[in-house]
Amino acid sequence: MTTVGGDFQLTMDELRVVARYAAESAEEVLPVFEAANPGDPRPRAAVDAAWEFVNGARRSRLQRVTSLDAHRAAKEVTTEAERLAARAAGDAAAAAYLHPIAKATQVGHILRAAASAALVGELNAGGDPAVGLELIEQARQRATPVLIDVLNRYPLAPTGKSRAARLMTVLDRSLRRS
Repeated sequence: MTTVGGDFQLTMDELRVVARYAAESAEEVLPVFEAANPGDPRPRAAVDAAWEFVNGARRSRLQRVTSLDAHRAAKEVTTEAERLAARAAGDAAAAAYLHPIAKATQVGHILRAAASAALVGELNAGGDPAVGLELIEQARQRATPVLIDVLNRYPLAPTGKSRAARLMTVLDRSLRRS
């Protein structure tokens, strides 16, 4: 089994679990981006690259390039929901390169796509925070024991001021209690 080392070990199988979790989240909101930007394939390419890795392909330049491209697409859109959807797609591809270093910022590579997807749902419901929290609960239920084990190797997610960061903190805390 191939592992990557740093402050601790991560196996390729564990990275695939993390990438699957992020890709599932990104896929939920990708239609928000695509409906408003039908000619921009970058976020879809990032999600596809994430799934290639999840399904057994080696992590490669494909995940890195498509992740960066999706994040660039996020900077070019007009609405917050579109931006979050594109960012979630980029995060899904980037999850293949989660670093095994004990820094709280790495938690974003595990949970930010799910938090972004929850915020997209909240925004699409007229800004109803109950919708965002319900989607966070669904993301918590979707987390596997392997994902939670990987998450517990990292410090708690940094507390941010944005709604997406606060949703990620709620998800992080709830998963660690699971």
